[in-house]
Amino acid sequence: MITQSLRKEDVDRKWVVIDARDMVLGRLSTQVASLLRGKHKPNFTPHVDNGDNVIVLNADQVKLTGRKAELKKYFRYTGWPGGGRFQTYDSVRAKSPELIVERAVKGMLPKNRLGRKMFKKLHVYAGATHPHQAQKPEPYELPHRA
Repeated sequence: MITQSLRKEDVDRKWVVIDARDMVLGRLSTQVASLLRGKHKPNFTPHVDNGDNVIVLNADQVKLTGRKAELKKYFRYTGWPGGGRFQTYDSVRAKSPELIVERAVKGMLPKNRLGRKMFKKLHVYAGATHPHQAQKPEPYELPHRA
């Protein structure tokens, strides 16, 4: 018997919506990264983008455990020599809370061309509404742990 390898033409994608209200950031991000990669499907193939499109709502209400909210820093680069800057978690959350979930998930995806393609299927919104109703996303329940 030969092992069947998934081809690009055979990929079946769904749209999934996840409510991130009161979810722990790391636990949410691992589940979202797994959905984006397609590891929950029985025909998972590492070199094929088999994952689903994921919509994350209420990204502004994600929690961190311990003292991470006080100690966590995000690095960004202005493009100029000596232009490295650190931002605190609170300042990033006030300016664009979507960025927190996006960066956490992006760090859990492969660091190559395929990972960049997977990341484009992630849609994060700070509020409870999204513009993807035409795709008929299905609600996805994550194990709730706070």
